[in-house]
Amino acid sequence: MANPKDVAVFVGSLRTESFTRKVALALGKIAPPALKLSIVEIGHLAPYNQDLDTNPPAEWVALKERIKKADAILFITPEYNRSVPGFLKNVIDIASRPYGHSAWDGKPAAIISVSPGAIGGFGANHHLRQSLVFLNMPTMTQPEAYIGGAANLVDDRGELTVPSTKEFLGKFLDAFDRWIDRNQPPK
Repeated sequence: MANPKDVAVFVGSLRTESFTRKVALALGKIAPPALKLSIVEIGHLAPYNQDLDTNPPAEWVALKERIKKADAILFITPEYNRSVPGFLKNVIDIASRPYGHSAWDGKPAAIISVSPGAIGGFGANHHLRQSLVFLNMPTMTQPEAYIGGAANLVDDRGELTVPSTKEFLGKFLDAFDRWIDRNQPPK
């Protein structure tokens, strides 16, 4: 069997008990053997400032290297004010700059939005998709993943508790595995 695909996972919520982080961690338990999901921490990153493009902070350089090393990117985000959280947008900006030197370029991607509400972060999911189009990231279109009712999805052991959601997310990850195969940029 080939080495599993390295999927860098970006969680949009920084909160310790974040529903989004709990779902991200639970995904790691149900991912097919072909995928290795690894959360990339973003809370320590300084805000993007174009003045630093010529001499970027070490953590920006490390972030861009991590993204370049990854076979694919999975964004898991809550919805804040019908959009993505500021720290997630900051990561997008840091790794895409300076113009013409984006670490995101050509990386296969997928998005899962998570919300305690019924519409599952639809606004955040679609705002993020707009950025990924500009960044030239082939983003999986189907199945779409808007995960509502997040407060009751993961138990104290980190296991998904709703069988239909677990089954759906398993199928989502299988589809993402196939998407990565079809959209790998040449090395």
